Amino acid sequence: MTPRRLDIPVLSTHGFSRMATWLWEPEGQAGGRDVLCLHGLTRNGRDFEPLARRLAEAGRRVCCPDIVGRGESEWLANPADYVVPTYLPHAAALLPALGVEEVDWVGTSMGGLMGIILAGVPNSPIRRLVINDIGPFVPKEALQDLSDTISQPMAWPDWDTAEAAVRTRCASFGLKTDEDWKRLTEISVKPDGAGGYRANFDLGIIAPFAGLAPMDVDLWAYWDQITCPVLVLRGADSTLFPPQVAAEMAQRGPQTRIVEVPDCGHAPMLWDPDQIAPIVAFLQEG
Repeated sequence: MTPRRLDIPVLSTHGFSRMATWLWEPEGQAGGRDVLCLHGLTRNGRDFEPLARRLAEAGRRVCCPDIVGRGESEWLANPADYVVPTYLPHAAALLPALGVEEVDWVGTSMGGLMGIILAGVPNSPIRRLVINDIGPFVPKEALQDLSDTISQPMAWPDWDTAEAAVRTRCASFGLKTDEDWKRLTEISVKPDGAGGYRANFDLGIIAPFAGLAPMDVDLWAYWDQITCPVLVLRGADSTLFPPQVAAEMAQRGPQTRIVEVPDCGHAPMLWDPDQIAPIVAFLQEG
């Protein structure tokens, strides 16, 4: 099973861009709402391939976009536009493009923050929400660590050096096999045209972090307005998603189920069958 690619025009402050979107379609009769899978800050839609394949086998149509500036999507003309308020209408544009009014949402890290916001506004189209290793409160210290990580050099002279860098930078993802690390490297880097490799995203996405004093992210007001059921996965060693935030999420706001994922931090890749199974089961309940 392979995805079909759609290129969707999306509007940002400084003009239109093309957003590449990977569409996984069931071979037989579709069942249930479409699923949108939104990735993290420096990631892309191909992160969701194992989950999307499993959901398509279960009869779901699954849409995994490369948010602008990542993967096969176009880069934005002004790096200052690489912020969540830009991405939210881009995600909303997927619904009319797919011809649907309601979706289930799976969001990792930044994609989870987007899900919290969109599920917490009036007349939200999200009917079941899966959040992977993020909460409505993100401490500024963790954001500073993230900023330091993504500001590291993102160009490598050869494949082995690139894979070694991916293994180091993404160690908290919890991958265990050489095959998985090779696959992660394949979707995380691109040839630079001179025999080496570069990151598979526009380094301009780092621009909004530059020169800013780190601040806590506080989205509790959105969280408290969510009415749909929520499944939350938390990497057991995650610092971006502290356990006390997960505990508070279970006590306030929507009906929430928490699943802790062992042996990883921020963020579980959702490639392991034990990580995929609770998501499939949760979405099949709706």
